[in-house]
Amino acid sequence: MEMEMAYDGREQRRKCDCLLFDLDDTLYPVTSGIGADVVRNIQAYMIDKLGVEESICLDLCILLYKQYGTTMAGLRAIRYQFGYDDYHRNIILSLPIRKVVFTNGDKIHASRALKRLGMEDCFQGVVCFETLNPTSPTPLPANKVEIFDILKHLAHPEPGVHLPKSPILCKPSIDAMLQALKVASINPQTTIFFDDSARNIQAAKQIGMHTVLVGSSERIKGADHALESLHNMKEAFPELWEEAVKDEDVRNSRGRERAWSSKADDDKDKKAL
Repeated sequence: MEMEMAYDGREQRRKCDCLLFDLDDTLYPVTSGIGADVVRNIQAYMIDKLGVEESICLDLCILLYKQYGTTMAGLRAIRYQFGYDDYHRNIILSLPIRKVVFTNGDKIHASRALKRLGMEDCFQGVVCFETLNPTSPTPLPANKVEIFDILKHLAHPEPGVHLPKSPILCKPSIDAMLQALKVASINPQTTIFFDDSARNIQAAKQIGMHTVLVGSSERIKGADHALESLHNMKEAFPELWEEAVKDEDVRNSRGRERAWSSKADDDKDKKAL
């Protein structure tokens, strides 16, 4: 416990230069209805486009989400064949510190969700599905692949048989986290990460970010803070606003100094004439 407190203390003293936000269920709550629309559209896509039986669709959707971070990553891992653009088009088409959004969703979803929230101009960047997965592999013919039976595997695991790795990068994968930081030029040591997922929070903590679990008042392993809502940010992190005020004061002071210096030079030039 003493070591954990000392570690947190060192992190608190670092100056934060970036706030990294998850989108779904973090910037907006479940009750907004956006998330429910996504889930319904995911299931419809699985049934209509991939031929998944309706009776197992919801269970499979939840299971893949838990195992792979997103249902889409799980579907690709167990060898369902589809193009990334087609998947997202069918699923979610309808749907003074640097601030960046980091979502497993695609750019259309991120843009529309932010616009619906009236926050599209609040962020300096969005790391989304296409950022981490810029190219979509050509799907193989259905008769060339054998779908991995994940339900059977988890119910009756066989020795030596492991869950297949997904070709898709997404949270909570450490590789996805590191790639997101790289492409967005983010230093994990000076970044506060906000997310509603315990797995994402723990992964972010492993690579050095200061972490905030959103949607709960109880801290979990890997979370430096826990907030019921982002509405509580100012109370939880008053230093962020204090630093912003100090920085503004410094900028104003420097501006006045430059103006005075310029005026003094002009006065000297007039006297010389």
